[in-house]
Amino acid sequence: MIYLELLIGFALLLAGGEFLVRGAVAVARRLEVSPLLVGIILVGFGTSLPELVASVKAALAGAPGIAIGNVVGSNICNILLILGATAVIYPVACPRGALLRDGSMVVAASVLVIALCYSGWLDRSEGLILVVLVVVYAVGSYLIDRRSQNAARTIHEAEVELVEPLAGSLWTGLAVTAGGIAAVILGAELLVDAAIELAEAFGVDDTVVGLTVVALGTSLPELATGLVAAFRKQSDIALGNVLGSNTFNLLGILGTTALIKPIPIPASLLGFDLWAMLGATLLLFVAAVTGWRINRQEGVLFLALYVGYIVILVSPGLHSALEMH
Repeated sequence: MIYLELLIGFALLLAGGEFLVRGAVAVARRLEVSPLLVGIILVGFGTSLPELVASVKAALAGAPGIAIGNVVGSNICNILLILGATAVIYPVACPRGALLRDGSMVVAASVLVIALCYSGWLDRSEGLILVVLVVVYAVGSYLIDRRSQNAARTIHEAEVELVEPLAGSLWTGLAVTAGGIAAVILGAELLVDAAIELAEAFGVDDTVVGLTVVALGTSLPELATGLVAAFRKQSDIALGNVLGSNTFNLLGILGTTALIKPIPIPASLLGFDLWAMLGATLLLFVAAVTGWRINRQEGVLFLALYVGYIVILVSPGLHSALEMH
């Protein structure tokens, strides 16, 4: 039953995320909202909604390891697995302007979250700071990009074009959006419940399950976007999606979760996994600025590092040995 719950949860998250984005974009098109605003807000939010629902659900269920492990694991998965797989299919172009602005924001957000976590908690005041920062970043990005046809604007508008058109009226779009949200919520419920049961059944820390099973499940919409973009040879869209998603995960999701219920920080995250997330983020930045692209060889390296990270997580002795004291 645990594995069936996981499979159904995965399927609902993937399908729900897809319908949510398609429905929301259809509504925005009917209302003639600018593609730039749709790309920054709706597409970015839609692909990150699974992480948000799963982290809030886990925090309220008394599983803080899953709540924060989901965000940390998703960011690692987005970079190493999703961008790695995308680059293997088709090299990822890294526009200088978009990378320097949005990539630097991911690095800064990662450092800020690590610093806040060293208090041992993410409390409501810190959650508010994170939420305010993500709102300022989103609004600022929109205002800057609206005034010029820069690389970031091109990527955000291309994200909207990547969404398959949805036929029907405004009400059809609203119904599909509502159905997508409902599917994501139900999928996250099933995924988190199964993850808690899985941790208890195998006697492992729920943080490990959050970093692996839950993180992979909630990253499925980003994976689907990355693969579609790669096969269409528009892999720079995958980069924009990952950078936006990772920023929203750190600031929006952790901030919102902490506002709803303060999160105690597991020691293992402070010792290794938060630093692994920062390391993956810096590796992405370095790989991208050398030639302003992530080539196939670098994609293979990313995938190998992700496999290595998962091996470390499922090897308790190795994971403990690598923790920074």
